[in-house]
Amino acid sequence: MASQDWFDKDFYKVLGVDKTASDAELKKTYRKLARQYHPDSNPGDAAAESRFKEISEAYSVLSDKEQRAEYDQVRAMGSGARFTAGGPGQGGGFEDVFGGMFGQQGGQRVRFGQGGARGGAGGFEDILGGMFGGGQGFGQSSGGFRGFGGPTKGRDVTASTTLDFTTAIAGDTVKLAQGNGRPVNVRIPAGVADGQKIRLRGRGEPSPDGGEAGDLVVSVSVRKHPVFERDAQHLRVDVPVTFVEAALGATIQVPTLGGEPVKLKVAPGTPSGRVLRVKGRGVTTKSGTGDLLATVQVAVPSHLSDKQREAVEALRAVLPDEDPREDLLAKARG
Repeated sequence: MASQDWFDKDFYKVLGVDKTASDAELKKTYRKLARQYHPDSNPGDAAAESRFKEISEAYSVLSDKEQRAEYDQVRAMGSGARFTAGGPGQGGGFEDVFGGMFGQQGGQRVRFGQGGARGGAGGFEDILGGMFGGGQGFGQSSGGFRGFGGPTKGRDVTASTTLDFTTAIAGDTVKLAQGNGRPVNVRIPAGVADGQKIRLRGRGEPSPDGGEAGDLVVSVSVRKHPVFERDAQHLRVDVPVTFVEAALGATIQVPTLGGEPVKLKVAPGTPSGRVLRVKGRGVTTKSGTGDLLATVQVAVPSHLSDKQREAVEALRAVLPDEDPREDLLAKARG
């Protein structure tokens, strides 16, 4: 449902896309920005968290065809709408919005038709009828405010919920309280992200004049997981390996979210920071399923016995005499 925010917020500018951007372009841009500003990637950064929420709000509107069409229609009307009182014998009028739409010159106003007349010059109902192709106007005999060619939509109702990481990835049905205090069962789709808003059509307040009911808008917060982190549709996990496993190669076990561990091969000479990929073990959404990305971290023992130290010293003696930081220093000087 349109809100005053839609007059003030340029969702296309928030995402940095053109107004003609396709669904694929929107999705690609959103994923890139969401990955960049996600709170998990910017811990403690309030500005990044605020930016992530703006991006999520913009995408939630523009990715929905009906909401996007409504948003474009509202934005086309302009942001300066206000109602003003007319002079003696005149009705009030909406300034700026309709003046900009219909080419009115400065100081001219679009006004309601006198005495409810539908055919008078400059009649407000005629303008709306031409805009939206409807025969209904304001103040119909059936009673109530009829809006732009039909009954008004009921008000949206807001609610919020906090999910654990696994539930957000797998999806579930949760019971929560709406803004009006009434409990409601809500199906959380698989792959919902922290900060995302879910819009449930027709679950809000009823229309005051027999129109469509409003929506239920649920804001979702997701708790952090002690092992896994989300990266768009992928899951990331740090996997420690010993120096021997990294140097000589090994087959190791890697945990998966909600499933049995999988085996991965670590190639001989694997450096710390290398990413091993497990296909299809990431986040499943309507767009597809991501992968599990395991980052190798070479674990160095913090304490060595005398015998172990002698073995390491012997290894150092037979290894090539090279400086692994030489290239780094050269680039820094360049």
